[in-house]
Amino acid sequence: MSNQIKVALVTGGARGIGLGIAAKLAESGFTLVLSGRRSLDRVQPALDQIRKHASASIYVQADVSTSEDRQRLLNVIAEEFGRLDVLVNNAGIAPRVRADILDAQEDSFDDLISTNLKGPYFLTQAVAAWMIRQHEKNPASHRSIVNISSVSATVASVNRGDYCISKAGIAMATRLWAARLAEFGIGVYEVRPGIIESDMTASVKGKYDALIEAGLLLEKRWGTPADVGRAVCVLASGELPYATGAVLVVDGGLTLSRL
Repeated sequence: MSNQIKVALVTGGARGIGLGIAAKLAESGFTLVLSGRRSLDRVQPALDQIRKHASASIYVQADVSTSEDRQRLLNVIAEEFGRLDVLVNNAGIAPRVRADILDAQEDSFDDLISTNLKGPYFLTQAVAAWMIRQHEKNPASHRSIVNISSVSATVASVNRGDYCISKAGIAMATRLWAARLAEFGIGVYEVRPGIIESDMTASVKGKYDALIEAGLLLEKRWGTPADVGRAVCVLASGELPYATGAVLVVDGGLTLSRL
C-alpha cells in the first residue's frame, strides 16, 4: 500500500450519519476504514458504495465500548495501511427507552455512556498516541480528530438525559484533546448536527415533520448525512486552519437564539 494515501477511520461508518461522512471523505480522496458492531455481510452494500470512490477501503467489525475491540481495530489499520490520518468518532446509540430522568434505569445509562462517551474518549487516546509517533516522523502531514456530537450537547431533553450527557461530554472531550494535542499539529474538532434524517430518527419523523413545518428551523428541511459529511471533509482535509477546538454547528438554525 502506497504511503501517499490518506486513511480515515469512521466509527459507525456503515449507516446513517457515519455513512454520509464516509462517502464524502471517499469522494475527497481518502481511503476509508469503517467500523461498527454489525457483521460484514450486513454492511457489504455500504462498503461497496464507498469502494466506488476508494477501492482499498475496508470494514472492521468492532465495538468501540470495549478496549479489546478498540485495540484490535487499530491493529488491523496498522497492518493494512501503516498509518492513520483522520479519526471520526461517530459511533453512537440512542437510549434503549426514552425514559423521563425521574424513571431512567442505570443499566441503560451505563450501556449508552460506554458507547457514546467512554469508547470515543479512549479510542482518541490510543489514536492520539499513534498520531504523535507519526508526527515525529513526518511533522508536515495533516492529521485530525473529529468528534460528532449533537445539539443535545446543549439542548435539554428530559426523556433522554443519558444521551444529552454523553454528547455534552463529547463536547468537553473535544476541548480537552484540542488543548493536549495542538503541540503535535493534530487538530481536534466537534461537528454538532441537529435534526438529521437517518435510521436513528426514523421513529420520530412525524413529530419533527410537524415541528419543522411549524417553524422550528430557519432552513425548513431535515438535515442529511451528506450535510454532516461535507462539514467533516472541511476539517479532515485541513481546509480550516488555525481553528483547532472549533465547533461546526450543522442544524439548520435550530439552536440560533431568536426573538
